[in-house]
Amino acid sequence: MKKFLKWFKSEAKIKRWILLILVGIVLVCYGIAQILVTDEMSIKELIKIIICFTIGFTITVIGIICIQKRTLEMLVQESDTRDLKRKENVSTLIFNKKVYDQGPKVVVIGGGSGLNTVLRGLKNYTDNITAIVTVSDYGETTISAMDDIKDSLIALSKDEEQMSKLLNFKMSKGSRSIKFSDLYFSAMEEVIGNFTESIEEAKSIFNITGRVLPVTLDSIKICAELEDGTIIENKEKIPEIVNKKVSKIHRIYVSPTNIRVAPGVIDAIKEADSIVIGPGSLYTNVIPNLLVPGVSKAIRESKAFKVYVSNIMTEFGQTDNYSLSEHINAIIEHAGNKIIDYCIYDTGEIIPEYIRKYNKEGSDLVEPDVANVKGMGIKLIQRNLSTIENDTIRHNPDAIATAIVELICDDLKFNDMQNNAQFYMLDTRIKKTSKKIKAQQKRKSRLIKEYKPVRKNGKASKFYEKYNERIESIRTSGKKPSKPVRARRTREKEPEKEENIKDKLVKQIRRNRKSKKPNSKH
Repeated sequence: MKKFLKWFKSEAKIKRWILLILVGIVLVCYGIAQILVTDEMSIKELIKIIICFTIGFTITVIGIICIQKRTLEMLVQESDTRDLKRKENVSTLIFNKKVYDQGPKVVVIGGGSGLNTVLRGLKNYTDNITAIVTVSDYGETTISAMDDIKDSLIALSKDEEQMSKLLNFKMSKGSRSIKFSDLYFSAMEEVIGNFTESIEEAKSIFNITGRVLPVTLDSIKICAELEDGTIIENKEKIPEIVNKKVSKIHRIYVSPTNIRVAPGVIDAIKEADSIVIGPGSLYTNVIPNLLVPGVSKAIRESKAFKVYVSNIMTEFGQTDNYSLSEHINAIIEHAGNKIIDYCIYDTGEIIPEYIRKYNKEGSDLVEPDVANVKGMGIKLIQRNLSTIENDTIRHNPDAIATAIVELICDDLKFNDMQNNAQFYMLDTRIKKTSKKIKAQQKRKSRLIKEYKPVRKNGKASKFYEKYNERIESIRTSGKKPSKPVRARRTREKEPEKEENIKDKLVKQIRRNRKSKKPNSKH
């Protein structure tokens, strides 16, 4: 009985449609009864009965359609075990969980934390995710090269915390230690005999959503050629040498050039509904994937939505002073035209303290030169993408995933597939996630407001009082960067003006306090 009553809870949103159907039935019955009991009627009474009957019949049909739609949405929601906080499901509902298996096919290309951010958001919408990861120097430094694949598997797992503990667990023997993930991959490759298939097996063994594929099984090196002709054959040395030489990156290439694309990569791209490029290190994580023979061609020929997710900050020694259009230009120059259809970029606010922290390290906000990007024929999607994790500026995985899935939903609408089960599932998820994103943005806005040193009433904010010393130290150190930065700051003038205003306000507060308390010490 309790399970039956769950249908009538307020969050079920069923009672309203039941009430609408009952009202419709009453009106229809009233109209029929009037015809049966009335011997004679005027034209006015006849019109009244017809209107009553028509309204009753119409709202009954609408109620039936809406209750069926809501039932389908409940089936999707209650059979979704991805929400780990949910401890129970409505067992009276039987639903085919293949809705997720039949969800949109999304290919994500990149590496590092940027790739994993996108995967973390997309796994809430579909099981058909393929992460294509760059594995450089594979065969020479196997353990370090496996980190990107390991991190992607963690991002696609249903319980990231437990999976991270397992794969990062270090087993010590004497003075040596080895991670469980390295031992597992080595053992699986020996047992199965194929590196790609050994990673595929992780999907069933660890209950992973989607799959992870290395872009190639061949040993490769990511190399850079600078504008002054300098060749760098170690990707780890690229930022250091670029800064030392004061020369930009002219191009990135992989060595050797006769490498082969890994099995399954081209097929995944051809079958994709959406292909996502980035975010991540432009020259060492994103572009190298596109340089493997066959990958760029397959993307260009694909009918999928090709989406580039822009970085929020530039990267020291790689993309110093790069605007949004320069990021995109670098990809097009290496991979060819028609590689990007849409670009998602950040328009949200970030606490200035964190921006100055990045400025000290030689990074700055990526300037969204919208006019130049539109001139390339690329459609722009504005989103509040930035969030702070562990004092680091990151992309919001939910915001990225929702923007990508909205494109797929719009396409389903265009093809008149609103009654498709896949559309219901995606649309319901988007609405649910949008509420979560709005709540996150409200918290973020409150934090930004608290950061402002002075409120309207003239008192210092709690945030400023708490972090006063830290902010002052960042201001001081910001004048003399600890590292030599060759890049000019595109936003140097604006922050300086803001800081001057803040300094004046702080000094004014201190003067006011001093005038009230002449014996106080500052």
